Amino acid sequence: MKKRFADFVTLQRGFDLPKTEMRDGPFPVVGSTSIIGHHDEFKVEPPGVVTGRSGSLGTVQFLRERYWPHNTSLWVKDFKGNDPQFVYYRLQGFDFARFNAGAGVPTLNRNHLDTLEVDVPPIPMQRRIAGILSAYDELIENSQRRIRILEVMARALYREWFVHFRFPGHEKLPRVASPLGDIPQGWEVKRVPECVDISPRVAVPRDGEKPFVPMGCLSNDSMLITDIESRAGNSGAKFKNGDTLFTRITPCLENGKTGFVQFLPDAQAVGFGSTEFIVLRSRTLTPEFVYLLARSDEFRSVAIKSMSGATGRQRVQEQCFDDFQIAQPPRSLLDRFSTIVAPSFRLIYKLHLQIQNLRLTRDLLLPRLLSGEDSLPTN
Repeated sequence: MKKRFADFVTLQRGFDLPKTEMRDGPFPVVGSTSIIGHHDEFKVEPPGVVTGRSGSLGTVQFLRERYWPHNTSLWVKDFKGNDPQFVYYRLQGFDFARFNAGAGVPTLNRNHLDTLEVDVPPIPMQRRIAGILSAYDELIENSQRRIRILEVMARALYREWFVHFRFPGHEKLPRVASPLGDIPQGWEVKRVPECVDISPRVAVPRDGEKPFVPMGCLSNDSMLITDIESRAGNSGAKFKNGDTLFTRITPCLENGKTGFVQFLPDAQAVGFGSTEFIVLRSRTLTPEFVYLLARSDEFRSVAIKSMSGATGRQRVQEQCFDDFQIAQPPRSLLDRFSTIVAPSFRLIYKLHLQIQNLRLTRDLLLPRLLSGEDSLPTN
């Protein structure tokens, strides 16, 4: 059955909540693409469906808890008897970007949607469709949870072994004095450039398309590099598998953007990306150690303190690492560490590929289920 959008659901603009007035609490504040904070008050009871109104259009979010829809979002005020989870999936089928009514900042005017025609099946079919698609989302969430756990475990092991010096057999090694304080005997104090190549030279041909990584491809809280593009040329940071991409510009650095390159087809393949990346490559360490070093508070603090330039566009000065010292473990311990964590790095990337495939299948299913091309179970 076809309905006008206005007869399908009612969208409502979210509520103003400046950051200065956001008080820490249990209720998520939902922006145009994600949860942007938490507050001690809520505006809407669950279930909730929210999409972007200003700044970014097209992302649809489903809420199972009380929440505060931010004024950069639109929330479903009235489901008009439709299944909320079906509404969530159905809204994902709209290209909201083509209804952009903003001159500079993308803006969605909900009134422009009211006359659109929407395929709306009966409630029992809505629930079956939502059940099928939500099974894919559960698999995606399970994989995302595993990625988060693997990353947390790798970072925790790095700190345990190389910051707190509680590595296997540490109790048998005496500590010796060093410029960094007492360190295990047999470890060496080195400046970062002695053990890490910073923005090493890599030859990338101008001709032909190659993998290109814009700044937006890096995650704030994981090593994953997603939505990789293909471009001609060779202007920008150059990298190979095993390199770490470290952002040099504010606020990306403060937000945590750091990526580990492992998507290129082989060891000889090269890619390039944003000029705002500093490429870090192991010289005397291991690729996994370098990535986790770049994620450490100590390393990032040195970089942030070195920033200079106009407000809002400050950049890290690469020379800041010249005098930054670390305690380098013996080769045998480095290799032992990488033997443990390298499989986790590879599994994170494998899980990411599985998530991509699951999302693609889920997104292809919805129009087929609505059209009847794919049959639905009867119970």
